[in-house]
Amino acid sequence: MPFMIGQAPIRRTLNYLKAGKLILKDEIQILSINYNTYGKHHKGTRDFIFWNLPQIQYKNPNVQIVTFKNMTPTPFIKCYYENGNTMLIDLDSKTKEDILFHLQNVIGKTKHTLQQENIMQEKKDNSANFGVDCHRNCICVVPGQIPCPAIVPLPYHMRGKYKKSLKEP
Repeated sequence: MPFMIGQAPIRRTLNYLKAGKLILKDEIQILSINYNTYGKHHKGTRDFIFWNLPQIQYKNPNVQIVTFKNMTPTPFIKCYYENGNTMLIDLDSKTKEDILFHLQNVIGKTKHTLQQENIMQEKKDNSANFGVDCHRNCICVVPGQIPCPAIVPLPYHMRGKYKKSLKEP
């Protein structure tokens, strides 16, 4: 397998890419990372880019991620938001774990938000679901189903009150 050649080929496997923990907020459009390829205080940023950047790119396909090498004295991340605002995050002398934890807290989605999005996606994926937040508002939209009673009245034999009135003398 040619993709298993090179330095740390595990980074190119699908299981590794799916294991990423950082999912950026929807408002972030561009993420730029500035660092140097030399120096002790850039070591954590280099490791972060080597190990975690592919996961971030995989988990956030709508975010443009840019890296700038050897253009700055100190490493930092700059986030560009939809509304034109920017945010600077200092990475000087931090380890890759510290950087990932800090980014999860500052620009990552919360666990609660991710759970809600997952539930909403499951509702939309299942074609049998109908109601609020689904593709169909009512079961009557499906071909072969009985139309809504508000539009077309149900036949008498399908009404509970009518059946009950027949049983009671």
